[in-house]
Amino acid sequence: MTRTLGYGVVAAFREQLRGRVASPLDAGYDKARRVWNGRIDRRPALIAFCADDSEVTAAVRFAREHDLLVAVRCGGHSAAGTAVCDDGLVIDLSRMKAIEVNTTDRTANAQGGALWRDLDRTTQAFGLAVPGGTDSEVGIAGLTLGGGNGWLMGLHGATCDNLLSANLVTADGAVVTANSAQNPDLLWALRGGGGNFGIVTSLRYRLYPVGPTVLGGAIMYDYRDAEKVLRYFRDFTLSPVPDPLTVFACLIYEGSEPVVAIAACYAGPMDRAKAVIAPLRRWGKIVSDHLRSMAYVELQSLFDAARPAGRRCAMRSNFMAALPEDAIAILVERFMATPSKLSAVIVEHCHGAIARVASDATAFAPRGNPYHFEILGFWDRADGDEANLEWVTDFFAAMRPFDAGEVYVNSLDEGEGHRVCEAYGGNYDRLVTLKSKYDPTNFFRCNHNIPPS
Repeated sequence: MTRTLGYGVVAAFREQLRGRVASPLDAGYDKARRVWNGRIDRRPALIAFCADDSEVTAAVRFAREHDLLVAVRCGGHSAAGTAVCDDGLVIDLSRMKAIEVNTTDRTANAQGGALWRDLDRTTQAFGLAVPGGTDSEVGIAGLTLGGGNGWLMGLHGATCDNLLSANLVTADGAVVTANSAQNPDLLWALRGGGGNFGIVTSLRYRLYPVGPTVLGGAIMYDYRDAEKVLRYFRDFTLSPVPDPLTVFACLIYEGSEPVVAIAACYAGPMDRAKAVIAPLRRWGKIVSDHLRSMAYVELQSLFDAARPAGRRCAMRSNFMAALPEDAIAILVERFMATPSKLSAVIVEHCHGAIARVASDATAFAPRGNPYHFEILGFWDRADGDEANLEWVTDFFAAMRPFDAGEVYVNSLDEGEGHRVCEAYGGNYDRLVTLKSKYDPTNFFRCNHNIPPS
């Protein structure tokens, strides 16, 4: 059963917030507790929709007073469902979306509840962007705090590399600033260390000129050429790839047929775009070609429809040092065994600026391996859980021999807490020390947790 707090206790808490406080007795509670992954079904005691830092502070103090587990929700997009908990308090920042752009010093200040589509639309009005991910519906805070792989990583690095400052509410309810001058050790930890150190209520980013037009989309190859296309992809990524070009190899269904999709973003000078992407069209039989000039904001939302909120999801991932023949054969064979034509397999090429940052320069450590491999199981009905979870698990086990021993923390799924050390490598001990300093009781533990010493 969901924990129930007394009416008077909840009423007093509601008086401290201008925003809504949802309890299991309220209409709309079931909708309010949902997150992006439809497989997550948790029932918090309360959900507090905070409007500013003071309300986040009040929520933290309320949780401490009543010994409530706290989950923090911005976009709620984590496959692991860490944005919601059973019997605790969800602190929701979705009302906190203010964004300010300073075109003089090319920075943006954004509140922690903003989504990438909010940030992109605001910054692109000035022809600027923060390196983000590949989904417009992801919360900016969650992506940033976990690292931030995306279309611009070759050109401008990970999202966390471009985090200049953050304000956060700590476990004791204090509001703290982390930047190069104030609490620089905390800034280092926030650049990849996740939600372990507090609730980040605002972030200051470095901006870059981007677009407004880029070349993006995907080329779909006949699946009968799958192994050949993946070999060409591997060989292409082993050659020098220009920083402005990011390329992913994806195994997906287009309609009722499986295809190999070579998804790409070229964010360099458009007069060179045609020559840069020409090799991507020579790898096999093309069944459709959707690689074209488009607005950067369109590219950022291009694949949202394939990952709608409420669809059931299971994810496994790791980094790979190479893409050998045996791995290619397993990818092609195992994908065809999927029980759901909604599922996808992605091999991201990580190169350029993101790889030139030292692994200990930020908490985000996985910099040296060129491929990020993801299995994304998607399906719509609960009666498909067993078959799809088995497919994801067995597929991942078959690919484990090619694992470089690193994982992207933002791609960890529910039940993968044992892999957190893989996300941080040699940075893990330093993160434990900082966790002990800023959250010694592990108050913030509904996350991919780094326990204090």
